[in-house]
Amino acid sequence: MRESEIERKMVRMIRQRGGLCWKFTSPGTPGVPDRIIITPDGRIYFVELKTEVGRLANIQKWRRELLQKYRCDVLVLRGMDEVEAFIEEVMP
Repeated sequence: MRESEIERKMVRMIRQRGGLCWKFTSPGTPGVPDRIIITPDGRIYFVELKTEVGRLANIQKWRRELLQKYRCDVLVLRGMDEVEAFIEEVMP
């Protein structure tokens, strides 16, 4: 399954459970995660999506580490199985 298909399904699943799933773009700031997810109870997650075999680029690794230094929840989800497990955990 392509990353774009995983992303579409994840957005639909999160919205069905009452969450927000915003595309995260930041012009001039490469490597930011793909999505900002806000759960109905107000938890915020930065999510980078990959296929099962996808790898993070060095700039994505650096951005992830930077966000984590600011105590943000940053996740890399690989494939639909990880997406489904994440959604079930944070929005059962």
